[in-house]
Amino acid sequence: MNTISIKATQLNNLTTRLLWLSALLICLCVPVVQAEQKQEPLKLDWIDLVPIDEQKNFDKLGMPAPGNHTGGKAKQNPIGNTRPELNNSYVKIPGFVIPLEGDENTITEFLLVPYFGACIHVPPPPPNQIIYVKFPKGAPVQQLWDVVYVVGKLETQVLDHELAQTGYTLQGDAIEEYDDM
Repeated sequence: MNTISIKATQLNNLTTRLLWLSALLICLCVPVVQAEQKQEPLKLDWIDLVPIDEQKNFDKLGMPAPGNHTGGKAKQNPIGNTRPELNNSYVKIPGFVIPLEGDENTITEFLLVPYFGACIHVPPPPPNQIIYVKFPKGAPVQQLWDVVYVVGKLETQVLDHELAQTGYTLQGDAIEEYDDM
């Protein structure tokens, strides 16, 4: 056998091995990518948004201790540090929706709050008990009058809104029916 045919055979074998190695790497990486896309959200309650050292200021249901409301515009309770370790977490949290942006069919931006009437009928909850939600694909209006779960990426980002200051923002991926069972 001559030298040229030996080198061609070796090159062909090397090419075949590289193709098999590439195929193997692709097969190994695909499940990781799919697992990331199907990541199970961290299920939170409202008290989970409050730093441990501030939880003494909240009741056992996760509601802030009531303040004095003596007439005039109700003031937001300033207790409201966030938990930086929750930044960029993929979460699922229940709450009531206060619509901010959208049309008659869908809402694209809203405040998520722990109890009905928060920010409207009573003083706003502390900033760490209000989440500003951006939901680009739009949530159906009819789904949002009762408590719902909102799923998405949580960020510890303070946002000042005319209704209240928020301690968190959330990039919403899904709205789910609330089920406390």
